[in-house]
Amino acid sequence: MPDTITITDDRTGKTVTVPIEGGVFPSSALRELDPSLYMYDPAYLSTAATQSQITYLDGTNGVLRYRGYPIEQLAEHSTYLEVAYLLVNGELPNAEQLAGWTNDVTHHTFIHENMRKRFVDGFHYDAHPMGMFVSAVAALGTFYDGAKDIEDPAARKHQTLRLIAKSPTIAAMCYRFSVGLPFNQPDNDLSYAANFLNMMWKIGDYEVDPALERAMDILFILHADHEQNCGTTAMRVIGSSHADPYSSAAGAASALYGPRHGGANEAVIRMLSEIGSIENVPAFVESVKKGEGRLMGFGHRVYKNYDPRATIIKKAAYDVFEVTGKSPLLDIALKLEETALEDPYFVDRKLYPNVDFYSGLIYQALKFPVEMFTVLFAIPRMSGWLAHWDELLEEGQKISRPRQWYTGSDERDYVPIANR
Repeated sequence: MPDTITITDDRTGKTVTVPIEGGVFPSSALRELDPSLYMYDPAYLSTAATQSQITYLDGTNGVLRYRGYPIEQLAEHSTYLEVAYLLVNGELPNAEQLAGWTNDVTHHTFIHENMRKRFVDGFHYDAHPMGMFVSAVAALGTFYDGAKDIEDPAARKHQTLRLIAKSPTIAAMCYRFSVGLPFNQPDNDLSYAANFLNMMWKIGDYEVDPALERAMDILFILHADHEQNCGTTAMRVIGSSHADPYSSAAGAASALYGPRHGGANEAVIRMLSEIGSIENVPAFVESVKKGEGRLMGFGHRVYKNYDPRATIIKKAAYDVFEVTGKSPLLDIALKLEETALEDPYFVDRKLYPNVDFYSGLIYQALKFPVEMFTVLFAIPRMSGWLAHWDELLEEGQKISRPRQWYTGSDERDYVPIANR
């Protein structure tokens, strides 16, 4: 039997048959039935708005792959810069390509002095680091004449390189400003992850611990891309208007700024802190089952199984704690995970730990304040956003223009204000 679907319009009796490929059928089937017919799909829960070769996600079986490579293998063997190259260029680099890419990124980490002295200093002293990051990314595009030359693939690659290179610098700059510390310049002798940690924390003599550097790199790998989430969709929608990559990335980061998207690991830390002790876990779990609270860090819009990133991060957390000491919240987290995974209420609802459940504990152990958690998400996601932006331009995708289902008033005549 061919993989097809047949749709009949009961109003007219008209029938159309279209192919199913990869579990997807074209919406042109509806237009063939009736050009004025549209499907109502709030939040695009059943809509494939684009084709992409970047990330494969199977939420039912807990599978995540970048360009075909399992996330488990990349997290174990790769580095973030190698993964960023893979996402942007489609293939893993050879030794020469990786060396050139690493050198290029390293030597583009500096930002214009006017950005630091004039732009950032204009923020209020207690401005949120993520709000500063969003604004700084957008402003960065005004410093480069070729930012809007999006028709040229070589120019796009150059802007992509700049954004990946400068994101950690901007992030560290925003943090240091928010706490009143002087800005640390990038160190070209350090790796991508170590350079970021050095810019964040260096005061006097400071040396990045290799275990913490590797943990940061793994977190960057795991957050580099995640298919068509809210931020990535924002990047593609804005990019479809042929906006420059800085404006598009600022829009994607703004989506990430929302607590429903990038704030989950912060919510986990707050939840664990409110639970307070292992002894309080059973009572908290019961309150969640009664609808009196939410179990943060469990369940996912896409994953209906264990989030594959959660397993990797849990292991990385122990490596971090060997250096920093165990987080006081770890025992609560472990007890909560054990209790939830043994309770039919959560198992039946397929509520398994996701990437945010343990990532916040690592960030906290690395001394990052919760206000920086979303920024830490945005730094690595920049490579995924830019890969999607370049892909849609290569494919010549039309400008995004969803339709709506109008449910307002029918036509009515204007009434002068004196008669209302």
